[in-house]
Amino acid sequence: MAKQELYTAPRKVEGAVVVDDLPTAEEKLKGVESWYQSNSKMVNNVLIGILAVVVGYFAYTKFYQQPNIDKSNDAIFRAQTYFGMDSINWAFERRWNNPGFLKIIDKYGGTPAGNLAHYYAGVCFLKKGDFAKAEKHLKEFDGKGTLVAKIAKGSLGDAYMEQKKVDDAIKAYLEAGDDDENILVSPIYLERAAMAYEMKNNAAEAIKIYKDLYNKFPGTGQAQNAVKNLARLGEYNP
Repeated sequence: MAKQELYTAPRKVEGAVVVDDLPTAEEKLKGVESWYQSNSKMVNNVLIGILAVVVGYFAYTKFYQQPNIDKSNDAIFRAQTYFGMDSINWAFERRWNNPGFLKIIDKYGGTPAGNLAHYYAGVCFLKKGDFAKAEKHLKEFDGKGTLVAKIAKGSLGDAYMEQKKVDDAIKAYLEAGDDDENILVSPIYLERAAMAYEMKNNAAEAIKIYKDLYNKFPGTGQAQNAVKNLARLGEYNP
């Protein structure tokens, strides 16, 4: 009896495909080549489009974005200098070769300096008594990864309080004071959160925060205030 070859199925009739009719590797390759030749224009256009995006992004980053960032950093440095001197109007608005924070936001809005200018503008508006605009700019500031993130959140709480938005202020103060390692900032805003609760006649929550403040930051001035406030509220064991 003859030995049947491996991988060769018996021929089948009635319209079924037989093994001998399956395309060979060479025929498959020719099919791919034929498809490419028919669609080469489309394929090339797609490749050219992808290349254009990559080149465009590189050019934007190198020749526009980075120089723009450098200019914005220089601009905000000058405005920060006036801010540090407590020359709010000079820091805030355009003065000679200093663009001021509002102009920096307008001109360099997509840069890190443009983002930081929102924080400074918010604080300037807060000091000028325009609390609605202070709220607007402080909310637009993205504090993630910045050194002033907690202060910005606390300043937003101040803007809320000045507008009698006490619930919003409490939320902002608690977020500003939630870092147990930040002994300089957290006690300040925890104290303000407790005081805001007192304004809402919610003594229970105020007491809870005063105690938390005292236990987490015992050596601070706010902790000493907490002891006095707790006594005033009838709690003598912080």
